[in-house]
Amino acid sequence: MPEFDEELIMRLYKTMYTIRSFEEKVSEQAGMGMIPGFMIHLSVGQEAVAAGVCAALRQDDYIVSTHRGHGHLIAKGASTDRMMAELRGKETGYCRGRGGSMHITSVEVGGLGANGIVGAGLVIAPGAALSARLRGTDQVAVCFFGDGASNQGTFHEGLNLAATWKLPVVFVCENNGYGFSTPQSSHQSIGRISRRAEAYDMPGITVNGDDVLEVYLAASWAVERAREGAGPTLLEAVTRRWLGHYVDDEDDYRSAEEKAEFTLHDPIEQLERRCIEQGLTSTSQLERIRSEVDEEIERACAFAEESEEPSPEDDPGLIFSGGER
Repeated sequence: MPEFDEELIMRLYKTMYTIRSFEEKVSEQAGMGMIPGFMIHLSVGQEAVAAGVCAALRQDDYIVSTHRGHGHLIAKGASTDRMMAELRGKETGYCRGRGGSMHITSVEVGGLGANGIVGAGLVIAPGAALSARLRGTDQVAVCFFGDGASNQGTFHEGLNLAATWKLPVVFVCENNGYGFSTPQSSHQSIGRISRRAEAYDMPGITVNGDDVLEVYLAASWAVERAREGAGPTLLEAVTRRWLGHYVDDEDDYRSAEEKAEFTLHDPIEQLERRCIEQGLTSTSQLERIRSEVDEEIERACAFAEESEEPSPEDDPGLIFSGGER
């Protein structure tokens, strides 16, 4: 089992704060009409899941994301400038401005794509894991999905195939308690999604998704198990989505009392307190990290602003089909 050294903890802290700062800036720019499209899904409050899981992975491991995927890609090592450019629809973005928020990806860091189709990644990840086996590598594929996606047929198909063939997959359910506006208690009869692993004879683990160290420990165990050929694991991380389902969601389906509790479980503040109490760092060091990250996000915004718009004449679809406008 891995130990928590200072370097690892500071890396986890920086990753979580980078996701938070990026998402807050995206929310600000979306509100100003600077980001095209309206279905922009933010992961404020869920940073510990992406940071803890991806810290357990190697550079060449794969992740398959969801419609709420900015944090996953940042945690896997994507650059915030090219991500911001993609969200702004610029040529310098990871998908040359054609993917946007729900389809952003970077194969350079092992990201096989965010996806607007609920539950789609649950069958993509086993495919990536199978490719690793056929190529003779020990790469691992991680699939992020939400509690709502665990009701899709792809959930059962993906877990069944991965378990039957003992594929190196870690299925990570980011259970924020809501499928859009529907609470989990209204669409599932079980309290813990991890219990569904029993049907496929694989380990099912539920962790506190607001505790990045707990997430990291569980993910490290599952990843190591997959890499050694023992097969898949279902990891459920219980967390909280602070904002609406998407940027313009009025979020009137959650009570004021419920929303008020969110900040009491802030994963970033929890790690800050633990670091200071255990003497691993100082307030000034944490402030320096936050300042550096905020400056990085401002540079990313400037990069995106100054980048060129995509050219219609250089449309990838036209190039592929050989067509003309």
